[in-house]
Amino acid sequence: MLSFRTAGYNGYGVQYSPFFDNKLAVATSANYGLVGNGRLFILGIEPNGSIGNPISWETQDGLFDVAWSEIHENQVVAASGDGSIKIFDITVPNFPVMNYREHTKEVFSVNWNLVDKSNFVSASWDGTMKIWSPQRQESLLTLSPKVDYTTKTSPVAQTAKPPLSHQQQHQQLNTTNCIYNASFSPHSPSTIISCNGSSHVQVWDIRSPHPLQLDYIAHGGLEALSCDWNKYKSTIVASAGTDKSIRIWDLRMITGIDHPNSNSPMPAYHTIGPTPLNQLLGHEFAVRKVLWSPHSGQELMSASYDMTCRVWNDQSNEKARFLNTPNGGCTGVMGRHKEFAIGCDYSLWGEPGWAASTGWDEMVYIWDSKRLA
Repeated sequence: MLSFRTAGYNGYGVQYSPFFDNKLAVATSANYGLVGNGRLFILGIEPNGSIGNPISWETQDGLFDVAWSEIHENQVVAASGDGSIKIFDITVPNFPVMNYREHTKEVFSVNWNLVDKSNFVSASWDGTMKIWSPQRQESLLTLSPKVDYTTKTSPVAQTAKPPLSHQQQHQQLNTTNCIYNASFSPHSPSTIISCNGSSHVQVWDIRSPHPLQLDYIAHGGLEALSCDWNKYKSTIVASAGTDKSIRIWDLRMITGIDHPNSNSPMPAYHTIGPTPLNQLLGHEFAVRKVLWSPHSGQELMSASYDMTCRVWNDQSNEKARFLNTPNGGCTGVMGRHKEFAIGCDYSLWGEPGWAASTGWDEMVYIWDSKRLA
């Protein structure tokens, strides 16, 4: 297991480069993201097993997520607590090469389109998602559940708060409309999944006149903090939340949302929601991040406020739900973090199983998910 300390900065997001097997980007914030600066670290894994930091950038506010460009090997996009989104270039020290300012509150998530590769999506506490092109200063599209709900919604009351608010000015505000995570489908250039503080998981098609295609309660009214697409099955997704669970969903089994010109039935907006294909239990506190493996359609990884990262085996299918697998499907626990584990990512390179994680203990760990006990 390799490690690197982001001294003075608490980790929020980590991602392997899609171009180089020895590069990672890490988004961090001072003072746990409550107040102060942020720093984006680019880490290099040396042949001798050590981890170096060839370049980093300090920002005026904390950084909460990071995503490598899919079209430019040297560029990284970072989500900032002041509502801005910045693109950094490894060959350009000191300053970002692009700086977007449209979100009005913290940006919690950035994700690059793996199919189209010409754009990326951001998600913010202001209740909106925006689609961006690195070639333009203005966003291409803004998505908001408040726009698509119109007259047929019944908001779910906030029933759980995150362990700490991310900014002092928001400590007394609820997080019902906060979109914690949004990501493009690896199977479609126009499909996005998102999750928010009112427990909703939503599927969007940015090419449709009515982008919101699917909307359901995922975690019994408690906050949904993370969601991700299965890389091998286009209709299978996972979500994670403050109810300590990871839930597996088959989107074909969930009723679609209706629109003024549609005859499809409206889903029932209650605090229970539909039944998932599977539920993975084992974390002791809220699950902050869930991620499907790029090497297997059955493996997931998660990071939690219980200071652990866990690897899971999902054996469910449409004919067999909630299988009684040993240890609830958990195949390994990485317990080196001494504070909240916030971000994790699989390596695309080499032997399947290598992963990275970061957390509030100012540490980045690189470990083998296949060798966890």
